Amino acid sequence: MSVWIHRRPVSEVAAEIDSATGALAGLRLAVKDNVDVAGIPTTAGCPDFAYVPQADAPVVAALRTAGAVVVGKTNLDQFATGLVGTRSPYGAVENALRAGYVSGGSSSGSAVAVARGEADIAIGTDTAGSGRVPAALHGLVGIKPTVGVVSTEGVVPACRSYDCVTIFAATLDLANRAMGVMAAGAPRRAWPADARLAAPPAPVVAVFNDLPDLDPLWRSAFEHTIASLRERGATIAEIDPEPFLAAAELLYNGALVSERYSAVGEFVDAQPASVDPTVGSIIRAARDIPAHQLVTDLAELERLRARAMAGLAGADVLLTPTVPGHPTIAEVAADPVGANSRLGTYTNFCNLFDMCAVAVPAGTAGDAQFGVTVLARAFEDAVAYDVATLIAGEQDPPVAPAWPLTVAPSQELIVFGAHLRGQPLEHQLTTLGARWAGPVHTSANYRLAALDTTPPKPAVTRLPDGESGIAVAAERWLLSPAALGRFLAQLPAPMQLGAVELEDGTWSTGFGCAGAAAESAKDIGEYGGWKAALAAGAVG
Repeated sequence: MSVWIHRRPVSEVAAEIDSATGALAGLRLAVKDNVDVAGIPTTAGCPDFAYVPQADAPVVAALRTAGAVVVGKTNLDQFATGLVGTRSPYGAVENALRAGYVSGGSSSGSAVAVARGEADIAIGTDTAGSGRVPAALHGLVGIKPTVGVVSTEGVVPACRSYDCVTIFAATLDLANRAMGVMAAGAPRRAWPADARLAAPPAPVVAVFNDLPDLDPLWRSAFEHTIASLRERGATIAEIDPEPFLAAAELLYNGALVSERYSAVGEFVDAQPASVDPTVGSIIRAARDIPAHQLVTDLAELERLRARAMAGLAGADVLLTPTVPGHPTIAEVAADPVGANSRLGTYTNFCNLFDMCAVAVPAGTAGDAQFGVTVLARAFEDAVAYDVATLIAGEQDPPVAPAWPLTVAPSQELIVFGAHLRGQPLEHQLTTLGARWAGPVHTSANYRLAALDTTPPKPAVTRLPDGESGIAVAAERWLLSPAALGRFLAQLPAPMQLGAVELEDGTWSTGFGCAGAAAESAKDIGEYGGWKAALAAGAVG
């Protein structure tokens, strides 16, 4: 199989792995060959286009700084134009798990390198689904962030306005860790102050009420995934797919494809013999599209986006099959454009609508790998990640933060009573997109008491220096700055927010109580925390 375009000597890779340090120390990294690695030619799947970059793309540099070791550069659909993995002069990339079937593209080699165990993680790119389609066809995870939040500097553009850098890995946890490193080390678009940092405990998951072109076996697998989500507490809501699928048509069949000509059109015109015939025909077709048609199509795209988002109102995420089926290499050769278009049915609209996505495996459909994609609104990457953990079998998201927490602005909040997980007011935090970040204790300088309210509330106060106190059990939550402001505005007296000293000596924002009310409250310090006091019947 033509997986690699350039592979570094084994001895060099081994030496770097032995000396690697950092969060990703020693992980083998494959890089799609439209992304720059210093000293290694970037071909974009076209030998005559090749150049040798002097510096790593920022995403590569970020992963290397964290200890990942570049193994080599991987094959792709030429100029990242395709979802099949067969449009390359370096050879068609066959599926790693099904002989004679396509690998998916355009990040074909990156996915296959991970699926074959020749890399632990791989960089891909995604404009129309290139970081999700090959993931689905190999039982891998593919994370595609909100457009623009991860740098695309040092990436040969396909459609500059919609290109994203993605990551492939065998597990959601590893993909999450690698994406966090890339996002923190190669940021571009700033995150808003009101981004949701988590999905609610019982998310509302939208699905299309019609799934065109979906293979019957894949339909059955998708229905099984939906049923599993219901069992894990999700609510399923059906919506109309029409505006989503109409937008998907615009990416290749409208004037938006002119961005592809802007990226590499002059080269394609100058050296037609160097270009894959299907790729060349797609790019050259955009050369003479009038500017007014692009303006018209952009306006239509905005209309479709408004309709689609209105249909999605009330839902936390959208769930789709990643692809509708799995064509053979022969089927693609017989109908290269049609087969490619079908593969993009449920992926093309994503970047056009400024959505984020996590593609995860969801079992099999006959002999094929089956995968689904969780899509969410711009900057709700953490919401998509959390729902993906449900599909991956993790009903309770892990304490390790979703990757957006490495870059999105957040504030800590320490809670002691009714806002603890499982307590009556937890929903006031989860509806604001707050993320549970684990149990903590205060320093041993506090008093814990129970207020005579309905329902009862804890009063946690810091004692004067020299007085003996206790370490109070608490929980840490993370909220966006805007969410914390909304929460504070609704806080009833005598509760207040202030600085709380934790057992490790750090200070954070947490619940406190006005002095007079706390002084008259019943001391329950012997229980060490609110939940223990409730369990003992000391309050309530």
